[in-house]
Amino acid sequence: MPHASFKVIPGVDQNKTPALNEAAISESQLIRFVPDRTMGGLVQKLGGWSKYFSSTIGSAVKNLWAWEDTNANSYLAVGAVGTGGTGALSVITSNVRDDITPETTNVNVAVSVSTVAGSNEITITDTGRNVDNYDVVYIKTQISVGGLILFGQYQCFQVGANTYRIYATDGIGDPLLASFTTLAAPLSVTGASGTGTIATLTYTGPYTFQQGSTVTVTGVNPAGYNGTYVVTSSTSTSVSYASTTTTAYVSGGSITNRGSTPLFTTTSGSDFVNVTMSDHGYVVGDTFPVLLATSLGGVTLYGNYIVREVTSSSVFVISASSSASSSSSALLNGGNANYFYFNGVGPIAQGTGYGVGGYGMGGYGTGITVVPNPGTPITATDWTLDNWGEILVSCPLNGPIYTWNPTSGDKTALVIPEAPPVNSGMFVAMPQRQIIAWGSTFTGIGDPLLIRWCDVNNYNQWTASITNQAGSYRIPKGSRIVQCIQGPQQGLVWTDLAVWAMQYTGPPYVYSFNEIGTGCGLIGRRAATSMGGTVYWMGPSQFFKLSSNGVEPIRCPVWDVIFQDIDTDFVDNIRIAPNSRFGEVSWFYPTIGSSGQPTKYVKYNILLDCWDFGSLSRTAWINESVLGPPIGASGSDNFIFQHEVSKNADGSAMTSSFQTGYFVLSEADVKMFIDQIWPDMKWGYYDGVQSANVRLTFYVTDYPGQTPLQYGPFNMTQAVTFITPRFRGRLVSVKLESSDIDSWWRIGNIRYRYQVDGKY
Repeated sequence: MPHASFKVIPGVDQNKTPALNEAAISESQLIRFVPDRTMGGLVQKLGGWSKYFSSTIGSAVKNLWAWEDTNANSYLAVGAVGTGGTGALSVITSNVRDDITPETTNVNVAVSVSTVAGSNEITITDTGRNVDNYDVVYIKTQISVGGLILFGQYQCFQVGANTYRIYATDGIGDPLLASFTTLAAPLSVTGASGTGTIATLTYTGPYTFQQGSTVTVTGVNPAGYNGTYVVTSSTSTSVSYASTTTTAYVSGGSITNRGSTPLFTTTSGSDFVNVTMSDHGYVVGDTFPVLLATSLGGVTLYGNYIVREVTSSSVFVISASSSASSSSSALLNGGNANYFYFNGVGPIAQGTGYGVGGYGMGGYGTGITVVPNPGTPITATDWTLDNWGEILVSCPLNGPIYTWNPTSGDKTALVIPEAPPVNSGMFVAMPQRQIIAWGSTFTGIGDPLLIRWCDVNNYNQWTASITNQAGSYRIPKGSRIVQCIQGPQQGLVWTDLAVWAMQYTGPPYVYSFNEIGTGCGLIGRRAATSMGGTVYWMGPSQFFKLSSNGVEPIRCPVWDVIFQDIDTDFVDNIRIAPNSRFGEVSWFYPTIGSSGQPTKYVKYNILLDCWDFGSLSRTAWINESVLGPPIGASGSDNFIFQHEVSKNADGSAMTSSFQTGYFVLSEADVKMFIDQIWPDMKWGYYDGVQSANVRLTFYVTDYPGQTPLQYGPFNMTQAVTFITPRFRGRLVSVKLESSDIDSWWRIGNIRYRYQVDGKY
C-alpha cells in the first residue's frame, strides 16, 4: 500500500471554508509556529506560565510596567481598577506588594484666604484639615483675593492644623504679587444706607478696601445688604457697592474681603452671562473655565467659555449655550471654595513609635509625630505607566500625573503640581526625556486632541517659554487621541482616524507633527506597540504595521474570528501583548457576551507572517523586560503571571490543540481507505524527558456540507509505532490536542498508509 505525508501549512486561516483550507489549520488553541527552513513553520505547544506574584491583586489589572532603580533593584508597577478604594496603584518587589495608591480629599468650605500686598504668599484657612508639605491642593473654583486669581494646582506648605500656605506664580514659575492686603479679621458694620443703586456700609476701621475688589457682607439687618459685591468706592471707615437696597440700617453685621468665587448674572431672554470677578485679567477671546456646574436663570454653566466682552477689571461677559428664562444671580459653587487635595504620604519619620519621646507625649504608638489627615484612595478605570529614570510616572485615565521614587520612602505616589490636572494618558519620550501627555488641558476641562509636554529633564515645568522646551500641540483632525507611544526614533500619536509622527526638532518648536497614515486609526487605547523596530496596531476593522516602507495593512486570515465577534462597546479593554522572544504580537479582546472582559486572543507571528487564535484572558501585559520573560495579568482571577517559564498553565495542564481544514484524499471520484498513521513528533524539550501524550482525532466525510464521522481520539506517545484508525472517505480533517501535565511537543512529518477503496 502507498504512503503519504501529513504536512501542515503554517498559520491558521479561518476566513476560508474547511474544504478551501486544504492541508492548513482552521482552528487553534494555545499553539505557536516556529520558523523552519524547509516547511516555513512548525506547529508546537505554546509556552506556559507561572505566578509572578503569589497573591491575587484583588481587582482588575489594567496596566503593568517594569523598571529598575539606580541600585539595580527591579520593580513591577501594577495599575488596577481598585476595590473599596484601595490597591489602584501598587509596586511589587521580590514578591512583596506595596500599595502606593494616591489619596485625595474633596471639600467645599467657606472662602477664607489672606494675602499681603507685595507678596505672592497666600494663607488658606481650612479648619482641621491638617494639610502638610506632601499635599497639593487643586483649587477648582477661581478665587479672587488681594488682586490675584487663585485657580489650579498648588504645592502646600503646612502652617498649622487649620492653615497652610501656597505661592502664587505665573506659568513659568515667576511670583505673582498681591496688590493689596486682605483683612486679618472681619470688620464690624456700624451703619448702612442706600442711595438708589448704591449701598454704603460704615465699619470700625481703619481699613480701606481696594476699588474693584470683592467684599462679602453677612449678618446685616435688614438682609438686603448681605451678599458678595464689587467695591465701587471706599474710605478707611466705609465701603460702597452697587445695590438696590434702600432700607434703613437696623443692626449687626460684618464685612470681609477674604476672597470670593465668581458671581454670574443672567438677563431674561439673553444668552449673555455677566461674570463678576475682581482683577480677573481676561481679554476678549480668552477661555474662562467653569469646573463645577452652576445653575441660574434656567441655564447651567459648565465647561470652557469664550470671553465675549470685557466691561471692567471686575466684570466680563460669556455666552451660555441657551438663553436664560429669567434674570438671576448665583455664585460659583454657592460662594464656597472647592479644594481638591492630593494627600501625599511621605516617609515615616525617624524616631516614631511606642516608647519614643517623653512619657505622655504624642499619641499612643506614634511617639511625638503628628500624622496628617489621610485622604481617600483613588479609584481608576485605566492607567498609563512609565519611568523617569528610577522614578515611576503614572497617570489614571482623566487624572493628573503622579510620581513615586522607590528610594525616597514615600508611602504614596505624589502628584506633580505643575503638570496638567486632567490627561487621557502619558509616556516618557526619549532620548531627551520629556513627559508627553495627551487628551490634556490648560483649563481643567480635558481636550481630547491636545498634547502637552514638559521641559527637557524637568517634569516640574509645563509652560512654554523661550528659556525651556515645554510646549503643546493640538492634533487638527479626528475626534480624540486614542493612544501615544514612544516608537523607533519618534513618538507616535493615534487618533480614531489616523496616525501621526511626533519628531523631536529642538527649539523653538521642539516637536514637529506629521500625519503619516490616514484611514488607519486605532481601535482602543491599548492596541498598539513597537517591537523590533516595527510598530503594530489594530484598527477598527484591520491590522496595520509601520516600518521603513511606511504604514502597511497586515493581511489577516483570522479576520472573521475577531472582527465578527468583538464587543465594540468595550474596545478600550483590548490589550496588545508583544512577545519578542518568539516574534509574536497578540491582541486580547472582549467578545460579545463577555461583559467587556478580554477572553480571547488573536496572535500574529511577524517572522512567518501567519496567525493563530484561541481563548485566554489577559487584561494587562508587558514584553520581556528587566524582570525577564513577558508578564501578563489574568482577567479571570486577577493573578499576575510570568509567561514562557513553564510547560503548564500555572501548575495545571494546558489544553493545546489545532484542527486542520479538509485534506482531499483523492481528486478522483473514488474513496480512499486509511488504515495506519505513523506518528513523528518531538515529545519533549531538547535533551529532556520525551513524555508528551498527544491525541489524534479524524473527521471524515465525502462532501464538505455533510456532518463528518469521527474516528478517535487515538493516543500517541513516543513509544507508539503506529495507530490504526481504519476509515474511508474523500475528505478528512485532523485534530491534534494534548492536555497532560509537564509536557511539550512539536509536530514532525506524520505519515499515513492508504489505498483506493471504491466509489461508494
